[in-house]
Amino acid sequence: MTWQPMSIVEGLPLIGGQGRFRTLATAEGGLAYEIFYPAGVASPVHSHDHDSIVYLHTGSLRGTLDGREVTLEAGGTIVHPRGVPHSVEAIVDSQWVEFKTPLPARPPIDG
Repeated sequence: MTWQPMSIVEGLPLIGGQGRFRTLATAEGGLAYEIFYPAGVASPVHSHDHDSIVYLHTGSLRGTLDGREVTLEAGGTIVHPRGVPHSVEAIVDSQWVEFKTPLPARPPIDG
């Protein structure tokens, strides 16, 4: 499981810098990523063709979910349902595991 640079999410460039990710597991029904954003890095508002379940291991995130402001602290979880616009910003260096189901039609993140 090698870390790879991350600068694209759902075809859109990250804001404020670059993160990194690694694929933890892939199955017929979905996949799991480990993702790291340094403080200040953010995704633009985007949506996707799958549900994402996020477990924040370390750090603090803020963002939007369907137009509402949300925050997530270490040990917390949030769901980004398919088709629902959302964004994520690392308030401090943050690392999380993200489960995506069903298996996305195309890779949702890239270097």
